[in-house]
Amino acid sequence: MIELTALVVLAMVAFAVFATAMILLKAILWIALLPLRIVFKVLLLPLLLVKALVGGVVLLVVGPVVLVAMLFGMLAVGAALLAPLLPLLFVAFVVWFIVHATSKTPAATRL
Repeated sequence: MIELTALVVLAMVAFAVFATAMILLKAILWIALLPLRIVFKVLLLPLLLVKALVGGVVLLVVGPVVLVAMLFGMLAVGAALLAPLLPLLFVAFVVWFIVHATSKTPAATRL
C-alpha cells in the first residue's frame, strides 16, 4: 500500500514539474511573440473595419428579404400544423350547429 501511495505522489510531482515547465514555456512564447501580434493587429485593423462596413451594408440589403421570407415560412409552418385539425373543427361546428338549431330559445335572443 505504501508503494502505491509513493507512486501516486511521484506521479503528482512529475505532473507538477511538467505543468510548471509548460506554464514557463507559454509565458516565454507569449512575451516573445507579443510584438508580432501587435504588428498584425495594427496591419489587419483596416481590413477588419472594411469587413464590418461590408457586413453592415449586406445586412441592410438582405435583412428585409430574410425577414419577409421568415414571415412566409412561419405562416406556412402554422398552416401545416393547423391543417390536420380542420376535420375536428368541422365536427365541432356541426355539433354546435345542431345543438344551436334545436334549442327552444326564441330567434331574437340567439347570437
